Amino acid sequence: MGDRKEQSYRNMIFTGVMDDESELIPIITEGEDVELKDFEAPEILPILPLRNTVLFPGVVIPITVGRAKSLKLIQEVFRSDKLLGTVTQIDGAIDDPEQKDLYKIGTVAKILKILEMPDGSTSVIIQGKRRFEIQEYLEEFPYFKAKVRLLEEIVPTDETAEFNAIVGSLKDLSVKIAQYSSNVPPEASFAVKNIENSTFLINFICSNTDLKVDEKQSLLEIADLRERGIQAISYLVQEVQLLELKRDIQTKVKLELDQQQREFLLNQQIKTIQNELGGNPVEQEINDLKEAAKEKKWSEEVAHHFDKEVNKLQRLNPAAGEYSVQFSYCQTLLDLPWSEYTEDNFDLKHAESVLEEDHYGLEKVKERILEHLAVLKLKRDMKAPILCLYGPPGVGKTSLGKSIARALGRKFIRMSLGGLHDESEIRGHRKTYIGAMPGRIIQNIKKAKSSNPVFILDELDKVSGDFHGDPASALLEVLDPEQNSEFHDNYLEIEYDLSHVMFVATANTLSTIAPPLRDRLELIDVSGYIMEEKVEIAKRHLIPKQLESHGLTAGQVEFPTGSLEFLVERYTRESGVRELNKKIAKVIRRIAKKIAFDEKYQRTLTVDDIREYLGVEEYSRESYQGNEFLGVVTGLAWTAQGGEILYVESSQSKGKGSLTLTGNLGDVMKESAMLALEYLKSHADELTINPAVFENNSWHVHVPEGAIPKDGPSAGVTMVTSLASVITGRKVRKNIAMTGEITLRGKVLPVGGIKEKILAAKRAGIKEVLLSDENKKDLAEIKEVYLKGLKFRFVKNISDVLNYALLKK
Repeated sequence: MGDRKEQSYRNMIFTGVMDDESELIPIITEGEDVELKDFEAPEILPILPLRNTVLFPGVVIPITVGRAKSLKLIQEVFRSDKLLGTVTQIDGAIDDPEQKDLYKIGTVAKILKILEMPDGSTSVIIQGKRRFEIQEYLEEFPYFKAKVRLLEEIVPTDETAEFNAIVGSLKDLSVKIAQYSSNVPPEASFAVKNIENSTFLINFICSNTDLKVDEKQSLLEIADLRERGIQAISYLVQEVQLLELKRDIQTKVKLELDQQQREFLLNQQIKTIQNELGGNPVEQEINDLKEAAKEKKWSEEVAHHFDKEVNKLQRLNPAAGEYSVQFSYCQTLLDLPWSEYTEDNFDLKHAESVLEEDHYGLEKVKERILEHLAVLKLKRDMKAPILCLYGPPGVGKTSLGKSIARALGRKFIRMSLGGLHDESEIRGHRKTYIGAMPGRIIQNIKKAKSSNPVFILDELDKVSGDFHGDPASALLEVLDPEQNSEFHDNYLEIEYDLSHVMFVATANTLSTIAPPLRDRLELIDVSGYIMEEKVEIAKRHLIPKQLESHGLTAGQVEFPTGSLEFLVERYTRESGVRELNKKIAKVIRRIAKKIAFDEKYQRTLTVDDIREYLGVEEYSRESYQGNEFLGVVTGLAWTAQGGEILYVESSQSKGKGSLTLTGNLGDVMKESAMLALEYLKSHADELTINPAVFENNSWHVHVPEGAIPKDGPSAGVTMVTSLASVITGRKVRKNIAMTGEITLRGKVLPVGGIKEKILAAKRAGIKEVLLSDENKKDLAEIKEVYLKGLKFRFVKNISDVLNYALLKK
C-alpha cells in the first residue's frame, strides 16, 4: 500500500496541498505538544498497511491507494470521519500482506483529503496523530481491524541545552542535505527553518530523511523524543558525509576532465542509449567471451590468465585502438583447443587396411607407422615421435600423412615450409606489434580445433634463414618431444602443449636440413617406384581418380598393362608418379573430348592410341649401349627424381699428360677423375702399362648431357674403369654398371641411393651391377622383386674392379 508519489508529491510534503476551494492544508500542526499527548482514539481501529513509508505523529504525507481492500477502507473512514491506524509493511514487495508481514507499532492517522488524479489513481493526504501498538487483530476482511494501545511520547518538559543542541544539529544537517542533494526540493530548507515546535521538527525530519524503511521504523519505535533526535542525527551525519564525499569527487573529476574523458562520458551516454535500444554490443561481446570461457577445459593457470586479460579488456575504451588488439587476443585464447583431443582409433587392422588402400608399396613406412600405433595402444600416453619421410618428389610422402590421420581418426593439418625464412612464422609476433598474430603452428592448431592432430610439415628441406632469424632453429622446440609440451608462442605469452601432436615432416633431401634439427627426426626413406609398382598405382589410384575428375566411368576407358608400361617408359622419367598422373589426365581429356563430340574412339587403349594422344615419345629407353668402344663405361647416379644411368666416356690423344674434363661436372667429380688418373699412374706396373704412355699422351673425360650439372663421389669407379680401358686398350665387360667412391690408395668406398640406382639399372636392361663390398648390407633392405634379374658383384679395391670389369683382350 502506498508508494511515495513522484516529485510533485514530494513538493506537496513541503509546500502544503491545495484543495478544490484553494484552502492550504498545513503540513505541520502548529499547536503545542499537549495536542498530541491528549489526543484520544478508539480502542479498535481499521488498519491501513503502508508500503515503503512510515508515518510520524504530526506529519502530513500523501499516499497513493491502489489495493481494493485499502481503497474500501479509505472510502468508509472518510465518509464517517473516523480515524484509522497506519502500519508499515516489513517487506514492501508483498502485494497482499498478512498480519505477520506488518510491524506492531504504527501511527493513528486522520484523512485530510482524497484526490482523484488524472491518471485514474486515488491519492490520500493523511496526518499522523499519535503512536500506537497493536494488541491483537480482530478482523481481516474486508480490511484489517485491530485492538490497539496508544503509546506515550516522552517529551522533555524543560528544554535543556543538550536538547536544544540536538534540535539545532538536526536543523543544520537537514539544511546541508537540502543544499547538497539534488533530490530534495529547495523549499525543504525553508520549511525546516520555520518549524518552531521541537517535537514536530524531529518527527518531520525523521519522516522526510532519505532513510531505509526499517531505519525509519526504528526511529518511530523510540518513545523518548531526545533519543529519537540523537538517533536521527547519527543517520543524518552519515548521509551528509556521503554527500560531501560525492561532491568532492565530482569537483575533482570536473577539474580533471580532458578531451579523452569527455569522449568517455559521451560513450557512456551512447552505451545507455544502446542499452535502452536492446543492449550494448560491446558489453554483449565481453559477456559472450566470459560465457564461452566457462565451457573450456583449460588449466587453472590458463583460466586465470584469460580472466585477467578479459578484465583488462573491460577497462579499455572501445574507441581506442588497443581495444581491438586486446579483443582479438582474448578471442584467440578462447578459440584454441586447450586440452581438447579427438579419440584415437586403435583398431590396428583398420589402420593397416587404410594404409594398404591408400598406398601401394612403401612397406617400411607402413610398418613403422603400425609399430607406433601399437605402442600408443599399449601405453596410451606415449610422446609422439617426429617422423621424417624423405625421398624424391611424387612418391606419396604428403598423402601418407593424410592416411595416418584417417587411420587414427585424427584431424589433419598440412603446413608448407617451402621458402620459409622468418622465425616469427613459427613463433608468432608479440601482440604489441601492429598486425600481430600467432605463429602458423598455433594458427593451424586453432583451425583444426584439436590438440592432437596429425601435423604435416611439408618441404622441411626448403627452409632458409635470413636477417629475420632462422626458422629451422625455431622448429627445434616444435620437433623435440622433450620441449614441445611447453611450446612458447610470442603472441600467446603462455605455453601451449604440443606433445600430443603427431608431427610428420617431409623432405626431398637431408643434406639441406640443419644437423640439430635432423637429429630430432626419425628418418624414413621413401624411395622411388619400379615399373611394376607404377603400373599398379596407376590402376588402383590414378586412373579412377582422373576418370571421376573428367566425368567418365570405368566402362568407357580401359588401360591395359602393356599400354601403361609404354606410357610410363616413354613419357615419364621420375621416381614418383606425379608426371604419370598428368599424362593419364591428358589421355583421358582427349577421350572426353571425343565422347563430347560423338566421335569414335578405341575403348581399350593400345600403344598406338597412347602415342596418338600424347604425341612423340619424350624419352628413349635408358638402355645399355654396348661395349664396342674403348673407354665407355655405364655408371649409376642418384638424383632428386630417382636413380639414373650415367655414361662416362674417355679418349686418348698425343700430348703431354694433361687431363681435360667436360660435361658440367662438380668439384667432387673432377677430383674423382684426377684420383683415377693418379691411381693408374702409380699402379702402372700391376696393370702392365708402359709408364711412357703417361708422358706422351693426354686424356679427355666427358659425361654426356652436358647441360645438366653433375656432382658426387659415386662415379669414382666408373671414371677409373673408363680411363683404364682407353689406356690399356681393353674393352669393358658387357651389360655391367657400377657405382662407388675411390681413394688414392685404391679402396672402393660405399655410396648411398642403392635402391634408386638398382631400379635405374633394371630399367636400362643392365644384367650385372658392381658395388662396394660395404654396400652389401643395403641389399638386405630391398625387396626381392627389385633384385630379380640382376647379378651383383662386390669389390673392396680398384684392382678388383679392373680385373673383373675389363676384358683380358
